[in-house]
Amino acid sequence: MFLEGKKIVIMGVANNKSIAWGCAKAMKDQGATLIYTYQNERMEKQLAKLAEPEDLLIECDVTSDESIRRAFGTIEARVGKIDGLVHAIAYSKKEELGGNVTDISRDGYALAQDISAYSLLAVAKAAKPLLKKGSGIVTLTYMGSVRAIPNYNVMGIAKAALESTVRYLAAEMAHVGVHVNGISAGAIKTLAVSGVSGYKDLIKESDSRTADGVGVTIDEVGQTAAFLVSPLASGVIGDIVYVDKGVHLT
Repeated sequence: MFLEGKKIVIMGVANNKSIAWGCAKAMKDQGATLIYTYQNERMEKQLAKLAEPEDLLIECDVTSDESIRRAFGTIEARVGKIDGLVHAIAYSKKEELGGNVTDISRDGYALAQDISAYSLLAVAKAAKPLLKKGSGIVTLTYMGSVRAIPNYNVMGIAKAALESTVRYLAAEMAHVGVHVNGISAGAIKTLAVSGVSGYKDLIKESDSRTADGVGVTIDEVGQTAAFLVSPLASGVIGDIVYVDKGVHLT
């Protein structure tokens, strides 16, 4: 098990259909000790139903620098250094995920950028002193960052910013022995995707274009994430790895 004894922070599990949950399961299967973060009390209750007794649950609201500092201070006090981090956090107002892109509000645009892209930098800053050499940071993106996917709108723009953030952050963190990458996952029915207008058509179209005719799963994405946070991926720096069963090829 290539993550035996490794301590990994997982950010963004909403329920058992979350891609972050697929990541958590894959990393647990490889022997990792997991530290989950949650936004608020409601999310803590959801997460507690999934987590195992030995897992650590820490509150962290990524819209607050103080909450982020407090969370990683608690993590350091409880487990010391860490070996990896999964950033699976994104959000936009539901009304911004449909209609015309020119109707996106200024506030909605800023909110999506803050939570979906800037939060990676904020979290990496707090985690940097804790991350051991050979650690990996992985974030999640989607093909809507490079193609105009109907109704994805403000989130596609935010994901494009996130992917650029991956490259700049990777260039910095490599100097301290931490590799940073993103996974561009195929369309999967998650809580986040269900907020996109016409999401059923989006998933149907995506599944029809996979190389084997079957949609990608959270477990398949999770297995790639487990590799990318590990020292095995030390030569993979600043990449966006497609885990969509070939949808991006056509």
